[in-house]
Amino acid sequence: MKSVKMKLIKLKNKTIKFSKKVVKEHLIREYYKKNVLFCTFVLTCIVNSTLLRFFCMHTMENYLSIKPIIADLMIVTFVGSFGYLIKPKNRFTYYLIAEIFFTAICMINSVYYTFYTSFASVSMLSLTQYIGEVGDAVVENVIQLKDLIYLIGPITLIAVNTKLKRINYYKKVEPKAERKKRTIRTLSASGIIALLFIVTLNSLDVTRFIKQWNREYIVMRFGIYIYQANDLVTSLQPKINALFGYDQANKKFIEYFSEKEEPSKNEYSNIFEGKNVVVIHGESMQTNVIGLKFNGQEVTPNLNRLASEGMYFSNFYSQVSVGTSSDTELTFTTSLMPTQSGTAFVSYSDRTYNSIPKEMKKKGYYVYSMHANNADFWNRRAMHESLGYDRFYSKVDYNVTKENTIGLGLSDKEFFKQSISKIEKESKEHDKWYSLLIMLTNHTPFSETEKYGEFDVSIKEKVTKEDGVVEEVTYPYMENTKLGNYFKSIHYADSALGEFIDNLDKKGLLDNTVFILYGDHDARLPKKDYNRLYNYDKEHDKVLDSTDPNYKEYDSYQYELGRKVPFIIWTKDMKGTDLNKENTNVMGMYDVMPTLGNMFGFYNKYGLGHDIFSIKDKNIVVFPNGNWVTNDVYYNSQKGEYLSLNGKAISEADIKKNNEYSTKLLDVSNQIIVFNLLKQDEDENKVIETQEKVK
Repeated sequence: MKSVKMKLIKLKNKTIKFSKKVVKEHLIREYYKKNVLFCTFVLTCIVNSTLLRFFCMHTMENYLSIKPIIADLMIVTFVGSFGYLIKPKNRFTYYLIAEIFFTAICMINSVYYTFYTSFASVSMLSLTQYIGEVGDAVVENVIQLKDLIYLIGPITLIAVNTKLKRINYYKKVEPKAERKKRTIRTLSASGIIALLFIVTLNSLDVTRFIKQWNREYIVMRFGIYIYQANDLVTSLQPKINALFGYDQANKKFIEYFSEKEEPSKNEYSNIFEGKNVVVIHGESMQTNVIGLKFNGQEVTPNLNRLASEGMYFSNFYSQVSVGTSSDTELTFTTSLMPTQSGTAFVSYSDRTYNSIPKEMKKKGYYVYSMHANNADFWNRRAMHESLGYDRFYSKVDYNVTKENTIGLGLSDKEFFKQSISKIEKESKEHDKWYSLLIMLTNHTPFSETEKYGEFDVSIKEKVTKEDGVVEEVTYPYMENTKLGNYFKSIHYADSALGEFIDNLDKKGLLDNTVFILYGDHDARLPKKDYNRLYNYDKEHDKVLDSTDPNYKEYDSYQYELGRKVPFIIWTKDMKGTDLNKENTNVMGMYDVMPTLGNMFGFYNKYGLGHDIFSIKDKNIVVFPNGNWVTNDVYYNSQKGEYLSLNGKAISEADIKKNNEYSTKLLDVSNQIIVFNLLKQDEDENKVIETQEKVK
C-alpha cells in the first residue's frame, strides 16, 4: 500500500512538472507569436555580437563569458522596446533600421579587428579619407568571408517580415494603450537585465571601462554594443576635457616628471655628436626575417649584414595603436605614446612636441624627411612641420610613373635611387644634416609578387630514386600564402636597402654618417601562416597535427611576442669595434629618443622612455592596450595573466606595480598631447632665448 502511495506521489509530481513545462512552453510560444519581430530582432543582434567576439578573441575565457551576452541583451532589448510605440504596419521599418545599425557595428569591428587586432573607434572616422589610397590592401588582406556572415541578421528579419505579411499578421488591431503597456514592460525587462549585469561588475571592470584603452577587455566584459556607445563618449571627451580639464591634467603632468631623474652619463654618451644621420623607417619590417633562409638563400642579406656589423637591438618592440606607421613616427621622434582616442598625426597635429628634429636643429643640423607618397597621407605635411622638419620631400618631388610603382606608390628601389641626389644636394648645402626616409613597398597586401623579383619560398631537395637517379623535388611550403608573399616582398625591400647603402657609399655620404634603421610595426599577418612556417609537413603538404611529436607550439603569446621589429645603429667603420654588438635587453620605440639623445648629446626631459644603456635589464615596455613586457615577463592585461620568459614566477605585488606604472604612463602621455602641455614649456624657453639674445 505504501509503495502504491509513493508511486502516486511521484506520478503527481511528474504531472505537475509536465504541466508547468507545458504552460511555460505555451506562454513562451504565445509571447513569441505576439512579438515575432521583436524576438527576431533581439535574437539576431545577440547572435551577431556573440559571433563577433568568437571570431576575434580566441580564448576560453571569452567563449565561456556570459557577461557580454547579458550586456548586449540589455542594449538590444532597450532599443527594441521603443518599436512597440509604432503601429504594427510600420514597426518593421524601425526594427530593420536598428538591425542594420547593429549589424554595421559588428561588420565594421570584424574587418577592423582583422587588420588592427583591436576594435573600431568613432574617433577614427577622420581616417576614412585615406581608404582610397590603401583600398587594395583592405580588399585583399582584410575583408574576409566571416565579415559578411553578420548580414544574416537583416536578411532573417526581412524573411520573417515577408512571411508575416503573407499571413496578414499586421492587420490585427493593436490599441495605443496596449502598445504603451508593452513598451513599459519591455523597458522594465531591460532595466532588470541591467541590474543583473551591474552586480556582476568589479572595480577593475569599471576602471578599464572608464579608461577605454584596453578595448578587448571592455568588449569581453561589456559586449560590443556598450563598448561602441562608451567609445562615442570617450571620443568626444578629449574635446570637452580640452576646455575644462587642463588644470588637473597639468598638475598630474608636473607631478609625473618631477619624480623623473636625468640619466647619468655612460660609455655611449656623445659618441656620435656632430655626425650626419640617415634614418630608415622600414615599412612592416619584423625581426623574425633576420637570419631566415629558404634553400640556403637569405631572406634579408642586407639586414643581416647591418645587424652583424652594427649595434643590433634584438628585443625591440614597436608600440603602435590604430595609427600604425604614424604612431611609430610619433613615438620614435618624441618618446610619447599614441593617443587613446584617434591618432596624434591626424587629430593633434597642431600640438607642441619635443622631438628629435627640434633637438638636432638646436645643435646646428638641417633636418628633412623623405617619403614618395601623398604628403597629406596620415596628415604628414602638417605633422612633420609640427615635429620640426625643415623640409618634407613628398610625392610631388619624385618622378612617379606606372612602370616604377609597386603597391601603394613609388617602388623602394626607385625611391632610394631618386633620393640619393636630394641627399647629396643637402649635404653640399649644409655642414650637418639629419634625414628620415620612409619606405613604402613592403606594405600589405604583399600581392604584387611578380614585381618583387625571384625568391623561392618552397623547399627544394635532391632525392635519390631506386634506380640511382638523383632528381630535385619541390615542396610548396610557404608558396601562395600571405606570409610567403611577405617574405618575397621584404626580400625585395632588403635588396633596395642594400643598393641604397652602396650608392650612399659611392657618393661619400657614409664617411661621417650614422645609419639608423627601425621597423615601424609587424606585417599584420595571420597566426595560421606562422603555424605553417614552423610546423610544415612536406610529405602531405599540410600543417602537422598538434599531437605529432615534432609539432612546435605557436600560441597567441608566441604570436604577440613575435611581432618584434629590428632596431639597428650602424656606421661603415663600426664592424669589429666595441660598438659592434647585440643588445638583448627589452626595448620599446619610446626608448629610442633617450638612447639616441645620449649618443648625440641632447636630452628630452619629457620623454617617457629610457636610455637603454643606462636602464639596461630593468626596462619595461608598455603597449597602448595596457600590456607590458620586461626581460622576465610578458603581461597580457586583457587576460589578466602573464607568461614567464625565463621560467621565473613574478609576484602579485610586482604585477600590480607594473600595471600602475603602465596606467600612469599611458595617461600622462595622452594628456600631454590632448592638453598641449608642452606648449607652456616651449613658450618659457622662447622667452629665455630672447632674454639671452638681448643680453
